[in-house]
Amino acid sequence: MTTATTGAPAHAPAPRNGSRNGSKWIRYALYVSTALVAVALVRVITDANEIDSPGSIRAAIIATCPILLAALGGLWSERAGVVNIGLEGQMLLGTWGGAYFTYYYGPWIGLLGAIGFGMLGGLVHAIATVTFGVDHIVSGVALNTIALGLTTFLAEAFFADLDSEFGHGGAQQLTGIEKPPTITIAGLSDGASSLADKHWFVISDVASVVAAVTNNISVVTILVFVLLVATAWILWRTTSGLRLRSCGENPQAAESLGVNVIRQKYIAVLVSGGFAGLGGGYLAMVSSPGFHTNQANGRGYIGLAAMIFGNWRPGGVLLGSGLFGYTDSLALRDPTTIHALLLLIGGGLIAYGAWQVYRGKRTSGLVIGAFGAAFLVWYFAKDTVPSDFTSMTPYVVTLLVLAFFAQRLRMPKADGQIYRKGSAG
Repeated sequence: MTTATTGAPAHAPAPRNGSRNGSKWIRYALYVSTALVAVALVRVITDANEIDSPGSIRAAIIATCPILLAALGGLWSERAGVVNIGLEGQMLLGTWGGAYFTYYYGPWIGLLGAIGFGMLGGLVHAIATVTFGVDHIVSGVALNTIALGLTTFLAEAFFADLDSEFGHGGAQQLTGIEKPPTITIAGLSDGASSLADKHWFVISDVASVVAAVTNNISVVTILVFVLLVATAWILWRTTSGLRLRSCGENPQAAESLGVNVIRQKYIAVLVSGGFAGLGGGYLAMVSSPGFHTNQANGRGYIGLAAMIFGNWRPGGVLLGSGLFGYTDSLALRDPTTIHALLLLIGGGLIAYGAWQVYRGKRTSGLVIGAFGAAFLVWYFAKDTVPSDFTSMTPYVVTLLVLAFFAQRLRMPKADGQIYRKGSAG
């Protein structure tokens, strides 16, 4: 049976969601495979073996985790329609909460303390934006400013008489706190490390990844990736997740169907704060020897950028966080590694620009290609990079990604809008 006007079937079959999801993960796998091949080529050309050594991959994973947690926090909040610029402040609260409770009660209670303080920041943001209708950006910026001052005050008030010391600029520190346990798969780790040392094109790159994730890896790192999978499942595979996401798309329609929009937004922002707080706790308890003030150092903002780059989806968030974490970790490696990265960035931009031209986007493709050519000229003209640029690398990459690769983004339709109960219809 067909319709009178179009001749199309009256009951067209619904698209297969599984097929779409399968193709999406295949696409992500292709992205990762392409990145491995590109890194391997750059390593062979430049002989910069540190660019993909097990130590570099391990450092990249450690740098990725707090950014990934902040990005997941932003994902929860913005999928419910609340912009959470306050991720940075919630991470700062998490650093202090994690350090304080770890010092007195051990690392497991410290993790709960980090999550709790992050959720406290989320609660403040939720009250301001959801209950009182404050502009989301204004509330987030205020929260970041307050959190920085509050954690500095709390550090001076509670850590001054402990095993602490003053670092550069008078930043209060608390070092030597107990770390969460680690896991090592000895046989697999040793074999992968041996294979990675042979520098066999992509094989050694994969071996480096295996060696990094099987040797002395923190259980908190494993927890981070478990939370990533849990987030993807809850938000896209459960009724509760569907209700929450509907609040970020059309809260009036969701309310008309019986969804308690206010409650969903509160839940999302509290979970968001908990993720960001755990990211701060990760910085104080895993990434570094202990706590110091302003420890987030912009990672909350980078997490927000990773979420945008990832198109508000868990797989994309992982790719974005991994990219920023990798470039952040390179600042700790040999400067020649950053020089080799210029070749990787330049070649990648030229390839992407050519793809844009092929798709008919001539202007943007040529602009992107021009930037890629500039990086290649820099690489061939200089044998090293300034030390200041090394510390700037993750922020430069953030700007490049958002400028050139954020052309097909689709944010939730009601993201950042002020919602009032009873406004449906």
